[in-house]
Order: sequence, then C-alpha cells, then structure tokens
Amino acid sequence: TASTTISGPSSSVPTASTAVSPPSLPTSPGTLTTTSGVTETGSTTKTTTLPPTPSQPSSQSTTIVTITSSPITTTVIHTTPTISSALTSSFSSGPSSSPSASSTTASLPSLSSSPVSVITSGTTPTASFTTTSGTTSSNFIPFTETTTTSEIVFPTSTSISGSSATSSAPGESWWLCNCTKAICIEDNIIQVVPVICNPPPKPTCSNGLSPVRVIDEDGCCWHWECDCYCTGWGDPHYLTFDGLYYSYQGNCTYVLVEEIDKKVDNFGVYIDNYNCDALDVVSCPRTLIVRHETQEVRMATVKPNTLQVEVTVNKQSVSLPYKKFGVSIYKSGINHVVEIPELEMNVTYNGLSFSIRMPYSLFGNNTHGQCGTCNNNTADDCMLPNGNIAESCDTMADHWQVVDPSKPQCSPDLIPTKAPSTTPTQPCKESSICELLLGSVFEPCHSFVRPEKYYAACIFDSCVLPNLDLECSSLQIYAATCADQSVCIDWRSHTNGVCSYKCSSDKEYRACGPVKEVTCKSSQQNETSTKQVEGCFCPNGTMLYDSGVDVCVKTCGCVGVDKNPREFGEKFVLGCQDCICLEGENGIVCQPHECPKQNKTSCDGEGFYEVNEVNSEDSCCPIVTCKCNTSLCTTKAPKCTLGFEVYSYIPSDQCCPVYQCVPKGVCVHQNAEFLPNSSVFVDKCQNCFCTNEVNVSTELNIISCEHVPCDTYCEPGYERQPVTGECCGRCVQTKCIIQPANSSDLILSPGEFVNDPYNNCTIYSCLNINNQLISSTSEITCPAFNEDSCKPGTVTFLPNGCCKTCAPLDSHTPCSVREREDFIVYNGCRSVDRVVMTECEGTCGTFSLYSAEANSMEHSCSCCRESSTSVKEVQLTCPSGYSISHKYVYVESCSCQDTECRSQLQSAEGNYTTSSLNVTERTIS
Repeated sequence: TASTTISGPSSSVPTASTAVSPPSLPTSPGTLTTTSGVTETGSTTKTTTLPPTPSQPSSQSTTIVTITSSPITTTVIHTTPTISSALTSSFSSGPSSSPSASSTTASLPSLSSSPVSVITSGTTPTASFTTTSGTTSSNFIPFTETTTTSEIVFPTSTSISGSSATSSAPGESWWLCNCTKAICIEDNIIQVVPVICNPPPKPTCSNGLSPVRVIDEDGCCWHWECDCYCTGWGDPHYLTFDGLYYSYQGNCTYVLVEEIDKKVDNFGVYIDNYNCDALDVVSCPRTLIVRHETQEVRMATVKPNTLQVEVTVNKQSVSLPYKKFGVSIYKSGINHVVEIPELEMNVTYNGLSFSIRMPYSLFGNNTHGQCGTCNNNTADDCMLPNGNIAESCDTMADHWQVVDPSKPQCSPDLIPTKAPSTTPTQPCKESSICELLLGSVFEPCHSFVRPEKYYAACIFDSCVLPNLDLECSSLQIYAATCADQSVCIDWRSHTNGVCSYKCSSDKEYRACGPVKEVTCKSSQQNETSTKQVEGCFCPNGTMLYDSGVDVCVKTCGCVGVDKNPREFGEKFVLGCQDCICLEGENGIVCQPHECPKQNKTSCDGEGFYEVNEVNSEDSCCPIVTCKCNTSLCTTKAPKCTLGFEVYSYIPSDQCCPVYQCVPKGVCVHQNAEFLPNSSVFVDKCQNCFCTNEVNVSTELNIISCEHVPCDTYCEPGYERQPVTGECCGRCVQTKCIIQPANSSDLILSPGEFVNDPYNNCTIYSCLNINNQLISSTSEITCPAFNEDSCKPGTVTFLPNGCCKTCAPLDSHTPCSVREREDFIVYNGCRSVDRVVMTECEGTCGTFSLYSAEANSMEHSCSCCRESSTSVKEVQLTCPSGYSISHKYVYVESCSCQDTECRSQLQSAEGNYTTSSLNVTERTIS
C-alpha cells in the first residue's frame, strides 16, 4: 500500500533532474515505503510507498526521504529487505509537477539490507524532520545551499538484481550530476555533497591586464589566472609576459618563447629583426615565425614599415583562412592570427607589432626567451638560456639568437657585443602623436592598461627615427591591448593623417570591429566575445561572403571565381559555361555553353587560313572567318638594282602580293643613290647635283656638273702653277720679294742684282738654291780714301757706284783683305745681327794677247784670292722660332794667285760664300 501526504505551498518552477541507478539489493519479501517531510513552516512533507513489482518476489523495503526547502532538496533513502523488483522514485527541488525538468543518469553503490542514511551537505541547518517506514524511523537535519538545486530520478528502466550486488568502502565517493558528489560515510550512510563555489579573490596581474576566469578540473568551479601576454612593436620595444618593458636593437633572428620543459614537439615563436634606419642603429621586426610540431608558419612584412604581410607554411604560400594539423591561420582586422586550439594560444602580427597570448595553466613557469618567464613575477624575466638572470633584458636578448642561414653574421655561439647607444644626443621635442596616449583620446583605457610604457616607446621612436612615423606603432599596439581588455579606442582620426589607414573601395575602416567578421557561412553563430579589433570591414547593410572569399555582399547568394556576388536563382555565363546560383551546398551549378550552328567557311587561295574570331554578341561562340597570312605565300620579292625599288600590290580577292621593280626617281653614281637636288661628288674640280630629268634609256635621273670657278690672281712674286690634286693650281713664289726700308718692294728674279735706289752701297740679290729662293742684302765697304791724294778733278766713283777713287787709274789697287758687315741667310734662317765678314779685293796681273807662235790667244790670269782662312760660327734664327748653329769661312789674308782663265759665270756657279764673289764681280765690272 502506498500513501502520500502533501502539505504546504506548491510551485510550478521547472527544475533540473538527475536519473540515478540504485544499488543492487538482496532479494527478500517486503514492501517499499517512501516518506518525506519538513517540520518547519512552509515546508513540504512527502511520503511514498511503492508496492513490490509483480514480476519478482519482495525481498526488502526502501524508504526514500526527500527534503524540500527553498532553494534545495535533500533526499534520504532508507532500505529494508522487502522487495526484489525495479523501482522508481525522485529527488525533487520544488514541486514535482513541473514537466520541463532535464535528466541525467548516474550509478549508486550497492547497499546492504541494513538501514542506510543519506545526508546532503549544506551551510546552515534550518529544521529537523522525521522519516518513517514500516520498520525504521530516523531523525535528520536538513541544510540550506544557496548555489545548487538538483533532482534525482530513478528511471523505470533501471533494474535491481541481487546477483550483482556490490558495496562501497567508507570514504569512497562518486559524482552524481550537476556538480553533486555522493560520499560513502559508514554504516550504509551516503552523504550527497553539492560543490560549493565561493567567488575567489581577484588577483592583480603584473602585466597590468585583467585576469581571466578558468574552469577548475572538476568542471564545477572556476579560479582567476593571469594569461601569458607578450607584445613587441616599433624598433622594437618589448613587454614580457609579466609586463616588463625594454627595448632591444638586434638585427638577427631570436627566440621569443620556447618551453623550458619540452612538452610540445617542435614548439616555439621566433622573430627576425632587420636594421630599418640609414645608420643601422635601430632595428624593426621583419618576420614572425611560429613552429608547432610539423609546421613552420612565417608571417613576413612585404614592405618595410607597412601593414602588408604575407603568410607561408613550410616555405609555401597559403591562402587564408588556413587550417591544418592543429594550426589555424586567419585575418582579423589589420592582424594576421595564428591559433593553436590545442594549446589555447594565439599569435598576431601586422607588420609593425606582434602579440603572443598563452594560457597560464599550460605554460606557467615553463617559458623562456625574449618574452621572459610567465609566472606573474618580473624578477626573472631577463633569464638567460643557462637559467641565470641577466642584469638587464637588452643584455639577455642578445643571448637568444638562433641559427639563420640568411644571416651568417649571427650565431648563438658568438659572444654578443653591446649595441651602439640609440639615446638622442640632443633633447628631443615631444611628438604630438605621442601626447595622444596620455590625453583624453585614450583616457577610457587608462584604468585598464597604463599608457606610460607605450608613451616612453613612442617618444623613443619619434626621436631616433623621426622620418619613419614609427610612433604610430606605439599607439596601435596600445589600442590593440585596450581592445583585448574590451576597451575600444578610435584614435587614428586624431593623428592628422600621420597614422591613417586606407581600405579598399569596397570596404570601410572601423576602429572597433569584430574579431571574426560575420559571414554568410557563419551568420548563425552566436558570437559573445566583447573583444574588438581595428581593420577594414564590409559596410553596413553588407556582410562578408566567406572568410576565404573577400567579397562584401548584400544578400547571401553565390560568389564564383570572378568574385562577383549573385543572388539565388540568378543565371549567368561564366568561363563559357551556363551557370545558375542555387541555394544549397553546391551553390553554383554549371554546364557547357551551347553555341548555334554556323555555315562552314572554305578558305581557298594561297595565303588564306581559317581563324576563330570573338563574337561580339556571344564571346563564348567564336565566328570562323578567313584570314590572310602572307608568310604562307611562295612568291618572293625580287632584288632590284640601284635606283629601283620593289613595288607590290595585292589584287582584289587575293592574299599574296604581286612584285615588280620600279624607278625610285634618284641618281646613281658609284653604287650610291642620290635624291633630286642633292649634291653628287664626282671629283673636287666639278660641282655636280642630281636633277629631276630622267634618262629615257636607264630610267634614272641625270647628274649635271660644272667646273669649280678659279681665282687666277696671285700676289707679286708669285705665279699660278698647276698642282696635282687641285683644281685651280696654286700661287707659287718664283721671285724674291725684298722690302727696302725707304722704298717700295723690290721683285727680283733668281740671279738678279739691284742697287738700293737711294744707296748705291747697298746691293739686293736673289738666288735659287735647291729650289729655294734666297734674298740677300749686301753692303759695300769702301777702303779708306783721301781726296787730297788725288789730283784736282780726278776724284771719281768706282764702277760699283759706291766708292770714290782718283782717276785715271794709273796704278792698280793691291790685293788685300777687305771687311764688311752683312746678314747671313741659310736655308731660310737668318742671323740676328750683321756679321763681320772678310773678302779679298784688289788687282792682279791679267792679260790676253795673240801669240803668233801658237797662232792663238794666250791668256794669263792672276786672281786676288785668299791665302789663309779660318772657320767661325754664328747662330741663325729660323721662321719656326728655333735656332741653329752655322759655320762660315773668314779670310785672314789675300794674295794674287794664278788661276785658269775661264768665264766668270762658270767660276761662280755652284759656289756660295755669302755672295761675296758676286759682289766682287759687280764691283770689278
């Protein structure tokens, strides 16, 4: 017989429920009675007696006591050996009339036939109550729990078999459901304990960021942890996992983070720096490298000091999003993100800055590198690879070099040298861009993330590299850190364009956009994250089609390889296929494009061939036409002679040309062509030009010539004579030209002598020696003469007209040496001054008479000649400016000497001693 007594208020609030499989019970006859009750006012007492199942004999009775007090229900099970059948009961929180409770299945330990008490732990005892069954009654104290309510249901499908009965040792525990634990106390007493989660105190993270909630291992309660968060930016500046700030200017490849105790295969994050200024003093990040097991991800800056990044995996370019072997890579705003879900970590890089976030639960106290040790303590962040602590982190950073084949100057084995100082030598004016960090623009974030370190980095960058606008990276990384703390700052519009960011025409810039943009493929996802990033996003009213298809669409239809969005049901031609956009998994469905039939075109004739032309009405259906290709023609163009050219023409309806040689209308001379009216060189004595007249027989233009005009005038003393290679000859000097001081020029032929018109003592002569004309000026020196020695009226001039003497000449002038001064000229060279020269002058016995004996004229000649001479030397100056040394004969003494009587001209021919003989002849004559 089962009886139920219910008193107190009722409620329809739905509650959670848990189905529990009861322990195996020994088989003995009896009945099952359940009684529940609460003695305090407003409580409910419920007693349920379950009859034995007809299918099995009764072996024991079980009493299930449910304690209901707002807001918790506690149930006590008391069992006596009365039944051996399947039974159903419930632990309820609130009224049992609620139909919406959920259920879970769990197993209870086996119970003996002795009475069992079940106690639920709580915080405050509120009342006592009594449960009774046919044989046993017990007193229990209920407890009130403010955090957990539960319902336990024995499903009818659970069977109790005496053959499988087990027992639990005291202290043994097992989980029921909804963070509720059952503990075997002793003497068949089971304690049901709901897990109590007291909010833990919120710690302060040394990196200045807010701690995160982490679920405990039991899955019930949570605790606070400070995530490992390392950032780097600028040239470059670092914030370690624990928030220690330092700057480092190395230009090698370095370890940012690796595990101390290697738990993950081939795991690490590395950075490749390069010198980014003209003086190679400071460095900037160029590539961020993430290694995990079999994959190496490289995020490299395409252009220095920009946000353009390309991604490779194992040195192969990949498209984003990328997901393989536990690594996920995608674009989030301006950042490229590498996620490893298994390790709950992500790495971001945008070309100017990077960040690394890792959970403390997996990496706490197990990291080293330039990002330091993640343990919420900055004291050991400057740890060296050998475990020692360096004096400063910039010294520590040198020791984390890795082998990079592209940088042979870098090696982990080399002793690091101190980097040159980058401290400005002169005070630097603070940048207005950096002032934004401390101003009202970033003020909403100051209480979450302190800006002082970012401000110091910004000032450093603006002073050391004032022309690279690197201070923008300090603002960008600070804004990104603020966004990570759910504080969004729209700051770029306050930089007067210095830190502006431009998007493509189909997107718009937002300082606060979603970390993962909603797409047509993910529009149903429930994104609850409050974190935001800056970047280029689809305008309002549109959304991204897919994370791998960077196209903004108004309606979610289809996007093909042409990147054009199309609506469902839209038909179009793509790649010469008839396509339609269908809703469903396949999306765009295409089939070959059908073209209308065309009349066959025949391309007969030399040079013609068939070609497919684009149809303006249907580009996918070409039109067959005939085209001409002259390279297919067999007739070759002839080679024409000079003055003629090839003329070709193509008759109508033909492809190949017809050739013939036609006159070019030019003159031809010595294998050269000349255009009409152009000069033609025949020889230099003729002026020739090409006319427009045509020779009928040759069909070439006629060349007309005329002799070159000549100037026949020559200067006095010159005559025009023909010269080989010249048309008009040349004026050649044939006479000597003498310029006296007081008269006009004298023109003398070779061998001619002339006295000066005003001075008979001066004689001018001209000689031709070896085809060279030589002019000579001679001065007659008269011997001493005393007119008183002459009889009156007998003073007269000698035949030379210069010297005086007494006449008649009864006595002969004795042969003696006479001196005179004159210029010496030789081979065109002349002495600078007059030279003293001597000569023999006087009369000697000379006669010519008839000899009867010989019957001929007998001659006796005695000549006044030199008896002794000497050689003297004089310097001659030549017309070209140089001087030569010249030797001449100086007469020391003279005497009358017999000589052969012959013509005076013969005796003078071929001999030249400064023209003295000629002067003597003139004087004697």
